[in-house]
Amino acid sequence: MPLISAVIITLNEEKNIGKCLDSLKTVADEIIVIDSFSTDQTELIVKEKGAKFIRNKFDNYVTQHEFADKQATHDIIITIDADEVLSAELIDSIQKVKKYWRCDGYSMNRMTNYCGKWIKHSGWYPDIKLRLYDRRKGKWLGQKIHERFTLFEGSSKGHLKGDLLHYSYYSISQHVSQANKFTDLTALAAFEQGIKSGTLNILLNPDFKFFRSYILHFGFLDGYYGYVICRISAHATFLKYLKLRQLHLESKRKE
Repeated sequence: MPLISAVIITLNEEKNIGKCLDSLKTVADEIIVIDSFSTDQTELIVKEKGAKFIRNKFDNYVTQHEFADKQATHDIIITIDADEVLSAELIDSIQKVKKYWRCDGYSMNRMTNYCGKWIKHSGWYPDIKLRLYDRRKGKWLGQKIHERFTLFEGSSKGHLKGDLLHYSYYSISQHVSQANKFTDLTALAAFEQGIKSGTLNILLNPDFKFFRSYILHFGFLDGYYGYVICRISAHATFLKYLKLRQLHLESKRKE
């Protein structure tokens, strides 16, 4: 039976980290938190829960996850965010595959809690994530955002029953603020790849994003918050292309 190391990266997660750590205790043989110099009570809570606490300067999500995986004692790793919790069914699934490890990596569905409501549509569910894996069988990929552990070609992958519960946004203003932050990163990543943003991207893509999320992905079934999510997501698309265009305009001025 393989031993499992749980790794979490944090920054000022005092609100979430406690329940995250508690959910890992019955599946992980060690828990390691990689913190990018929190100024709240994150460190105190982590140490009180008996997890290992390591500080490391944050450069980007990929390098932080790479560093975190290297700190693990065991090759089998489960990585979750500080605002995520393993459901009871997912814990049971992990305990079963731990006894009979057959694949190189396992994915799971992530379900998000938004302002107290579980979102089951809107393009947010099932949000499939590969979070349990043999670190020797893959590597972290991504730019400044949307990092992911990807298995090497020829590796085997399974899917676990149960949900990874994501307590993402406690308020609408938090979502708006995060959208603004993330679109800074996605626009910069696109700029560095040479991707351009034209007028049609700015005018049409936000509307298509809303239509796809709210209609094609049944966001209307999530009620009031489904509409809010789809509308903010559409606005984030608008911001991404607007900021990307601005980066290119500023670059031309410097030439």
